Amino acid sequence: MSGARRYLIYGVTGSGKTVLAKRLAERTALPFFLVDDLTWLPGWVPVGEEEQRALIDELTARDAWVVDSAYSKWLDLPLARADVIVALDYPRWVSLWRVTRRSLLRAIDRRPICGGNVETWRRLVSRDSMIHWHFHSFARKRARIRAWVANPPGPQVVLLSSPQQARKWLDSVQPDAPDPL
Repeated sequence: MSGARRYLIYGVTGSGKTVLAKRLAERTALPFFLVDDLTWLPGWVPVGEEEQRALIDELTARDAWVVDSAYSKWLDLPLARADVIVALDYPRWVSLWRVTRRSLLRAIDRRPICGGNVETWRRLVSRDSMIHWHFHSFARKRARIRAWVANPPGPQVVLLSSPQQARKWLDSVQPDAPDPL
């Protein structure tokens, strides 16, 4: 990925987008932006669509970034500006296990997520749960990934089909040499 400075990490709910994006940002010294913190207000109130689009437009206009997701409302912005899309297309059981485990742990420890919100037991069993969202969005996101692989939307698409492939790919990414003064 020599020379890449703008990465979109994309995958289904629970695939590990955020973890991979953070590790990539650390490895490359590129700025990382946690999308869920930009798009949710306290009380699980979503940031308005126009404001989300403006935030993402400003963020992706920068010279360098790693973004851990892309909502369909503004997916066109990072797609038009990314150097690389890293697509996590894992078997469903991997992402379902991850999102279920993560949601249960968050309901127990009440660690703030998504703009300061917390998972609750009530939310965990509601239609707003991440587990429900996984079932609701899995097929659509997987189809999008596979369409990108078949017909790339512009930037290079790196398809990763397992967590092991993701680790191997990350290990292969070399940070760019520092700019000479």
